[in-house]
Amino acid sequence: MKTYKNIYKKIYSKKNLILAWRKARKRKTKKDYVLEFEGDLICNINELHEELKNQIYLPRKLEDFIVRDPKTRKISKSHFRDRIIHHAICNIIEPIFDKTFIYGNCANRKGKGNLFAIKRFNSFSQKVSKNGKTIGWFNENQIKGYCFKADIKHYFQNVDHQVLINILKRKINDKQMVWLIKVVLEREPQSSINRKGMPLGNLTSQFFANVYLNELDQFVKHKLKTKYYIRYVDDFVLLHSSKEQLENWKKEIEKFLNEKLKLELHTDKSKIINLSRGIDFVGFKNFYHYRLLRKRNIKNIERKISLFNQEKINEDKFLEIWQGWSAYSDWSNNYGLKKRLIESFKSS
Repeated sequence: MKTYKNIYKKIYSKKNLILAWRKARKRKTKKDYVLEFEGDLICNINELHEELKNQIYLPRKLEDFIVRDPKTRKISKSHFRDRIIHHAICNIIEPIFDKTFIYGNCANRKGKGNLFAIKRFNSFSQKVSKNGKTIGWFNENQIKGYCFKADIKHYFQNVDHQVLINILKRKINDKQMVWLIKVVLEREPQSSINRKGMPLGNLTSQFFANVYLNELDQFVKHKLKTKYYIRYVDDFVLLHSSKEQLENWKKEIEKFLNEKLKLELHTDKSKIINLSRGIDFVGFKNFYHYRLLRKRNIKNIERKISLFNQEKINEDKFLEIWQGWSAYSDWSNNYGLKKRLIESFKSS
């Protein structure tokens, strides 16, 4: 396996830090914290450069806040200067690892995402079920095809730092680079790592999450030799015509996650389901020939419309929310729903 040495210097090069700053400020150019940093841009970039070069960099305290969309989650917001460091890290090491990822890894990757995952799921569903073909002459409900729909329990909270470091060190043979990764993970320099968890909202957390579960992807594709597998962050699906085969794979996956990655499947959310019932995946309930939005997604936009009608959200903010939701919902069969929703705020 090829390893990479002497990459730390690339992280703190001023060229990389300037590129990282440009990425970190994207769509945030009017924010106060961005304007403050850019008030003395050269000095601040030089300061980051020197801190990294001399290995005295320490992240600032995270700002935590609760998001309900409608699922309640704690999001941790990093200081702007730390976000620049996150981009600087990913600029250099993400390309190293991305080439090792499987094609069906759809999260936080260029050219992938929700739409890619949905199209791939639909293709797999049609192949496994033979386009929803019925079996027998009289029973039209007897459809081939099953899906093991899996969810990892409290994934971001349970990522084991030492396991992650060991995975990263297989490709990165640079002590200074490993030091910086530990600092970002632990938020303070340590000689040993025995902690768990990564904050939701950090760019590095998204990247490390992909690196960590790439171990699962490789196991599923190359050890179990599954053909129809897709993963989006910590949600993943396996499709097959045999329910028994999926049950066997489920047991193997549970064992692998527990022994190798110190993770568990979410019991209530990890099930083998007949494809004809529709599968919840990447925000939609996917059937053979159509897909519907999840109920919580609909309730969320209805709540935003209600707030707009009550003048608790201004027109510009609501327009931004609506345009994003509308583009997303167009991936589903939703004409009647969208028409009803438009009428509910046109009359206000």
